[in-house]
Amino acid sequence: MIIQELLETLEQWAPKAYAEDFDNVGLLVGNHRSVCTGVIISLDCTEAVVEEAITENCNVILSFHPIIFSGLKKITGATYVERVVQKVIQNDIAIIALHTRLDNHPQGVNHVLCERLGLVNTKVLIPKKDNLKKLVTYVPKNHTETVLKALHLAGAGNLDNYSECSFLLEGTGNFKGNEISTPHFGKRLEKVSVEEVQVNVVFESHLLHQIQKALHVSHPYETVAYEMYHLINSYSEIGMGRIGFLEKEMNLNAFLSFVKKQLNTEFVRYSPDLRKPIKKVAVLGGSGSFAIEEAKRQNADAFITADLKYHQFYQGEAQLVLIDVGHYESEQFIKNLIFDYLTKKLPNFAFVLSRTKTNPVNYS
Repeated sequence: MIIQELLETLEQWAPKAYAEDFDNVGLLVGNHRSVCTGVIISLDCTEAVVEEAITENCNVILSFHPIIFSGLKKITGATYVERVVQKVIQNDIAIIALHTRLDNHPQGVNHVLCERLGLVNTKVLIPKKDNLKKLVTYVPKNHTETVLKALHLAGAGNLDNYSECSFLLEGTGNFKGNEISTPHFGKRLEKVSVEEVQVNVVFESHLLHQIQKALHVSHPYETVAYEMYHLINSYSEIGMGRIGFLEKEMNLNAFLSFVKKQLNTEFVRYSPDLRKPIKKVAVLGGSGSFAIEEAKRQNADAFITADLKYHQFYQGEAQLVLIDVGHYESEQFIKNLIFDYLTKKLPNFAFVLSRTKTNPVNYS
């Protein structure tokens, strides 16, 4: 397998379109045409992880966090980022990062957190905007099912818990081909009227090229008439954070003990006890202070995230308890998710789950 094939597999699962604009994801170091000898999967890409990759004969490090986040102006080995980049280049090791592609993924970071905490009836806390497009095309009536089937197979018409969604309108299409045309109906230089169906389907933006390909391959006309629209609707299954319910409400002390047990940590930071049961819980793995107001707006009793600053603990007001479980602790399970997906998707390739603990924070 070459690196490009791995990138394509990851794109099918967690498309780049899911990533936030500020992020740096995909192939960060290396050549996409290189052959993979092995892939090691880690939460972070540190010098210790690079050493582990060398020991395991892996020439690809697939990490959740990107080691290169902002631009590098020099590579002198003065910082841990520069040393990692130097070391992987010297040892011909590639680095791939996923980060917010899995933060926004419907089965990504926050889905895993919800599973660990046993939350039910969950939904996305902050749906990602500008992620939908709409195709409108015109098909001869007796070819409608063929074209629709091809569009659905390419991913069009999938919305939340529903698939093969479309809207159809019947009408009449009129056209006249020139002297070098090859019309499916009628003859050259002859005006033709055909019973047609207007097909409307919505799809995720990253599927654009495969939707266009499916349309052109399945459509009988020499020249296919179609329109594309960018929608401002948000897709409710893609986005940051999730919110759901505990099966049984708890008081705050019991809930904090439960959270620490489920996330394998002995320490959490939290805002004052509001002396009310915890039932509705919002989660956002990693740095999630930007979602506090949304968690309040959706009437969460508690919001679990990381990297809260001192004054941000006041923002819960008298509405919800803010719980900072730690950045590493909130994302620690994601490397297992990546490993499990790839070993099932590509069972004949060597994937290694990193044993290096990359949490830079210690407690005493």
